[in-house]
Amino acid sequence: MRRSLAIQLIATLLAGAVWAVEVKTATYLNSFVWRHPAEWFGGFSALYISDNGRHMLALSDRSVLVRATIARDEDDITGVRITGNWPVLSSTGRPLSGEAGDSEGIAVAPDGSHYISFESVHRVARYATPDAEARVLPRPKAFENLKLNGSFEALAIDNQGWLYTLPERSRTEAGDIPVYRWDGQGWSTPFVLSQRGKFLPVSADFGPDGRFYLLERALSLTGFRTRLRRWQITEDSVGAEENLFTTGTGTHDNLEGLSVWRDDQGRLRATMISDDNFLVLQRTELVEYLLPD
Repeated sequence: MRRSLAIQLIATLLAGAVWAVEVKTATYLNSFVWRHPAEWFGGFSALYISDNGRHMLALSDRSVLVRATIARDEDDITGVRITGNWPVLSSTGRPLSGEAGDSEGIAVAPDGSHYISFESVHRVARYATPDAEARVLPRPKAFENLKLNGSFEALAIDNQGWLYTLPERSRTEAGDIPVYRWDGQGWSTPFVLSQRGKFLPVSADFGPDGRFYLLERALSLTGFRTRLRRWQITEDSVGAEENLFTTGTGTHDNLEGLSVWRDDQGRLRATMISDDNFLVLQRTELVEYLLPD
């Protein structure tokens, strides 16, 4: 009898310990469908949110850069007003188009300049202003073997001004996701990230908390799934992986752009934007989640 009671007590304590473990996950806040009649509107693949969520920079995968203000009612987006739009230019000052204009990722530097990553012609370029000519960063040999239409959808910049990009589809021999880093002098591959399931990376950002966030997408015949993971990066290594959320099929549209920021209450937020592929059946959607610190 005493042994039985002891077993029950141990089981109760173990169960309580399991229940006491805090699982940090994201909380869905709101979605907003953004519409505009311009022919160039749509195909958004990258996003940058600033000024406590009131301003944004969005990038189309057809090389159009859009600046807009965001109206809010507490946690909800109530409207978006475009304040400027520009064609993304080549290094010779011409508007990009076709495969050369497959612009996918954006990272904004502290000095206000920004970098754009391109997927079909694998490269990253710096732009001093939205209407400036491109200054293409050197391209290492590692970029030459990346898959066509499967490279740099994601681009992020850390607090040192170093850039991080990673391919959507190309993997290491071990099946991991290689991460390429530009330190202002050259490219390196400081670490890899684990490939988990059928999700593919489509956007990345360093949050104000210093952690690296990765937005991933999985596609099936019935729609899209979305996943958000994050890591603490130290020098040339990554810390423990955190899965902040994974959606079911069709929960959101084709989310491809990510920006992590703090709101007026000091809370971490992730804002994502969808690529509608210029199709009537899809929509340009802004989706926000509250993130755990």
